[in-house]
Amino acid sequence: MPEPAKKTVSAFVKKPKTQEAVEGSSVVFEAQTEKRDAKVKWQCNSKDIVSGDKYTIAADGNQHSLTIKDVSKEDANTYAVIAASSKVKFELKVETKPAEGSDESSVEPTVQPVTSSTEPEQAEAPPAAAPSQEENSATAQDTLPADEAQPPDTRQDLTGLFTEKPQSGEVTVGENIMFVAKVNAESLLKKPTVKWFKGKWMDLASKSGKHLQLKETYDRSTKVYTFEMQIVDAKANFAGAYRCEVASRDKFDSCNFELTVHEARAPEGLDIRAAFRRTSSDGNEDSGELDFSGLLKKRAAPTSHDPDVDVWNILSHAPASEFEKIAFQHGITDLRGMLKRLKKMKKEEKKSEAFLKKLDPAYQVSKGHKIKLAVEVANADVDVKWLKNGQEMHPTGRRYIFESVGNMRYLTINNCSLADDAAYCCLIGEEKCTTELFVKEPPVNILKSLEDQMVMKGDRVEFVCEVSEEGANVKWEKDGVELTRDESFKYRFKKDGCKHVLIINEASKEDCGHYKVKTSGGDSMAELMVQEKQLEVYQSIADLTVKAKDQAVFKCEVSDETVRGTWYKNGVEVQPDARVNISHIGRIHKLTIDDVKPEDEADYTFVPDGHAFNLSAKLNFLEVKIDYVPRQDPPKIHLDCMGRTADSTIVVVAGNKLRLDVPITGDPAPTVVWIKGEKTSSVKPDDDETEEGTTSSIEGQVITEENGRVHVETTKGHCIFTIEGAERQDEGVYSVIVRNPAGEDTAEINVKVVDVPDPPLAPKILSVGEDSCVVQWDPPQFDGGQPIIGYVVERKKLKSYRWMRLNFDPYTDTTFEAKRMIEGVLYEMRVYAVNSIGMSRHSPASQPFVPVAPTSEPLGLRVEDVSDTSISLKWRRPERIGSAELEGYGVEYCKEGTDEWIPAIEGLTDRTAMIVKGLTTGDKLQFRVRAYNMAGPSAPAILAQPITIREIMQRPKIWLPRNLRQTLIKKVGDTVNVVIPFQGKPRPKVTWSKDGEVLSPQFASTRNSEVDTILFIRKTERKHSGKYDLQVQIENVEAMAAITLQIVDLPGSPLDLTVLDTWGFNVALEWKPPKDNGNCEIAGYNVQKADKKTMEWFTVFDQYRRTHCVVSDLIMGNEYFFRVFAINLVGFSPEPCCTKDSVFIPKTGIVYKPPSYKEHDFSTAPKFTHPLVNRSVIAGYNATLSCSVRGIPKPKVTWYKNKMDISQEAKYRMLSKQGVLTLEIRKPCPFDGGVYMCKAVNDFGEAIAECKLEVRSQVPKVDKKEKKDAKN
Repeated sequence: MPEPAKKTVSAFVKKPKTQEAVEGSSVVFEAQTEKRDAKVKWQCNSKDIVSGDKYTIAADGNQHSLTIKDVSKEDANTYAVIAASSKVKFELKVETKPAEGSDESSVEPTVQPVTSSTEPEQAEAPPAAAPSQEENSATAQDTLPADEAQPPDTRQDLTGLFTEKPQSGEVTVGENIMFVAKVNAESLLKKPTVKWFKGKWMDLASKSGKHLQLKETYDRSTKVYTFEMQIVDAKANFAGAYRCEVASRDKFDSCNFELTVHEARAPEGLDIRAAFRRTSSDGNEDSGELDFSGLLKKRAAPTSHDPDVDVWNILSHAPASEFEKIAFQHGITDLRGMLKRLKKMKKEEKKSEAFLKKLDPAYQVSKGHKIKLAVEVANADVDVKWLKNGQEMHPTGRRYIFESVGNMRYLTINNCSLADDAAYCCLIGEEKCTTELFVKEPPVNILKSLEDQMVMKGDRVEFVCEVSEEGANVKWEKDGVELTRDESFKYRFKKDGCKHVLIINEASKEDCGHYKVKTSGGDSMAELMVQEKQLEVYQSIADLTVKAKDQAVFKCEVSDETVRGTWYKNGVEVQPDARVNISHIGRIHKLTIDDVKPEDEADYTFVPDGHAFNLSAKLNFLEVKIDYVPRQDPPKIHLDCMGRTADSTIVVVAGNKLRLDVPITGDPAPTVVWIKGEKTSSVKPDDDETEEGTTSSIEGQVITEENGRVHVETTKGHCIFTIEGAERQDEGVYSVIVRNPAGEDTAEINVKVVDVPDPPLAPKILSVGEDSCVVQWDPPQFDGGQPIIGYVVERKKLKSYRWMRLNFDPYTDTTFEAKRMIEGVLYEMRVYAVNSIGMSRHSPASQPFVPVAPTSEPLGLRVEDVSDTSISLKWRRPERIGSAELEGYGVEYCKEGTDEWIPAIEGLTDRTAMIVKGLTTGDKLQFRVRAYNMAGPSAPAILAQPITIREIMQRPKIWLPRNLRQTLIKKVGDTVNVVIPFQGKPRPKVTWSKDGEVLSPQFASTRNSEVDTILFIRKTERKHSGKYDLQVQIENVEAMAAITLQIVDLPGSPLDLTVLDTWGFNVALEWKPPKDNGNCEIAGYNVQKADKKTMEWFTVFDQYRRTHCVVSDLIMGNEYFFRVFAINLVGFSPEPCCTKDSVFIPKTGIVYKPPSYKEHDFSTAPKFTHPLVNRSVIAGYNATLSCSVRGIPKPKVTWYKNKMDISQEAKYRMLSKQGVLTLEIRKPCPFDGGVYMCKAVNDFGEAIAECKLEVRSQVPKVDKKEKKDAKN
């Protein structure tokens, strides 16, 4: 049921009307406000009107007028007058001057086919021709007043989001009607959304089609959204209550209206027979009922000259038994429809006798708030019943409160919940009034937002958010499309208290996108990125150098245990045999070659199945040449691939183990020395007598084989150099020197250590866009010994902990554009460097930034004023600000013919107005204004044409404030500070004068500026009263204004206070007005009296206007003095005028005898007003016996059991509260049964109340097994 429209109270007593005017004439619109001096604003097309040459705005008390001079076609617009919260619209229609003999009816406006009730001011068309004043006066008695002739202003108070609400309307079946709602979005952060409802819950968005059309428009100039609902070809079932709701983030407003659909009427009266035939003439498939009259044999229609019969009149006076006969006689086929219509027409609404004011049709309250339902009844003593959904209600503590105040009956519902959303009824006898209460839930806010996620294909994804209400309904969307539980159960929705979870069981590439959760109080968005599963290599295969007959093992470890692979030798697949073994255990893949031969030397490659990469390594065969060497054979180093002249470079990955196995010969066994970075021949072993000796020198230090990470060891025929966990400092040229007495040999080996690169420096954000940013970084200082092949970029929300990878393949450039961001959210970026070895650690995070687009250009750039050296500019805020704050505006100018834009000021200005100074007179300059935010400057707003810097002559004019148009009254000693603005260029000459003489600085001070003048008097005196003239003069043109100043002071004392007469208890006084009235009118007199004994003064009359009075109600036997003060605007006179002698009031001979009163005795003997009642209770449960007693003085109460006093027993507890006596028996047993007696005794008697208490034993419970055994 819709909420009833509230009666509006307009601020206007008289409203302006739509008028017509001929080009070149003037037109006056008049309005009258309810309050005097109310602020009134006139508008044209929603823009304020300022008084000038074109418009004249006048105000006199509560009379306001707008005069438009020299009317032209451009003035034909919609105007409005605004006072307080009331706004009245009207139009001005401009006609061209009609030629002689033209038809006056040509100006009659045409009626639009679509009727709308949204603008009642425009519903009435203006008359074709204005009648004369004589005709108006002659017909004034037969026509309605002007205010009543206009359709009533039924618009509701615009206190919410609506600037114009849809109004209730009426339409005939088959016609169209349109409802319009307007919302001003200037103060809204988000575009408003509007929903149309019929009844309580039916959303009309799903009913849009042939009969219902919804339309939305937006006016960029006024920032007003217009929402229209048009009903096409209305039907009878379209009638009812409608509701329009508008929401924008946390703001909400709604409006109720009704649609009345009338039956179509024939052109000549109501033909009830045609109304009930089952036919339709609109030609639609779904309209009307089936009509079988076409199957009947057609006959020639006889021409009948009988007069039309009023069938409705016949039916209304005929008995019900004759309805069928009358319908058959007059051709009415739909008898059921006729009966329904007849019942509806006969029904007369009775005036309620029990209710003076009923409940409204509907009420609305927010959840958790309080609402009070009120009705006014005719009988103040009648009892009412409140029903909820047909069930009688009872007061329940503070939840439901029933109140009865005079003729008003109230039902108060505290802390409303959804259970209170029901129909309520107030019942008095058989009469009732009903209403419906709608409980509106508060908006559900999102406390924890969604987070971006990046998962692998096939993984499970969970988006989690937390809302403010448990069990709240939320809606999930993907790229703007609502998600539902489909048949494949791809999406699952889970609720856990305030947490809501969206679950995607197996993510695929199609699931990438933006996911949004919506509640009634907001929304949250996150992005999901699904990446193909990449195989990670935990351990790669390494190059091997082995000797003949040794075993070569290539081993690698990958991340997926299920991935198989293939081994290749020089591009040919390796087949396992007796000597070659291929194994796959978990994540480890091995290729083992036993008994290595020279033909096994080749490049070996492992290719994982289904992945586009491979792992390669080389097997180097070390051939040992054995020659016959005689005794004293010089030492020799046998390296096939590494010699003194060859490029013998060994590459090792940082962290891996480096083992150099160098074959050596010599007799006797040579001593081995290792040197890094330099050659030496002066190092000798410490012990020349040892058979074998091995030392290592790294940068001049000799390392023995006991050293930890870098060590050497020597075996027969071999020298092994090992580095455990190679590091960057291990890189260099290593020389091995073997010596014996027969000579020495030297070989050099270049060891290169490669590693992942260093992390790049923190990236910098070059620019941001609406949903993107451009980030730049510098390459790392160390590339790890291998060239950088690319970079990996990640981003995350500032408040999140999850980093999202933005590129899966290495990005080669150092400038990257990140897209698909959410505007207004804080982000951070970081970068990884990638080379052939792997990926570096991440760089430090960038400075937080917000993706935001530049604002739109400022609006309405215009020139306010121009002087010889300056110009004043004004503009409005941009239409689109965006999520970032507006930092300010930049103002620039350039000379005509040049392209150099010069900033008008350094930096930015926050204001939307600016005065540019220091310009050269005569220059033609072009100006532009740009808005700046975090994203940079917006598009410029440029003036339409260059401006010449030269002051324009302006006539002088004085803007006298309204309060100075009447006499300005000040007290003696007050300060006068009068500011009067004026206009005129160049700077005018200002002159003040009083009574024709120029003011001297000693009399009053004046200060003048370019736009106003000030009259200042520090301490006023009576001589400052008078008329002050202000003259503003520019060359020979001048403007004059005058103000009147009245300085007032306290009045003098009244004169000659005399006693004219004394009689009874009365005294007649008379006095004369004071000589000095204080320069203002005497407002009255204050008359006081004082008893001669106490001389305490009491006021008899205050603000008394006459100069004589009679003081009454004086006390006999007393003497009185009297005095009088004069009163004016300032206050009382300093001294009163007193009577010289006292006035005696004589006594009379009557003696007053006061009557004697006998004091009433309230003492009474005790009496039980409610006796004790016999009770039967169950043993083990506390029992109470209650009664009530009265008596004055308060009686003493004693309790007895079987005539035994039990007052001192602990088993019983006696309570007494306001005459109600209670005996509580704690857990009685069967022995506590008996006769209990309560005895009340005072000085005037005693009273006894008795009752019998029976205590029953508890019935023990019998188990089912015991019952079974008992039966058996």
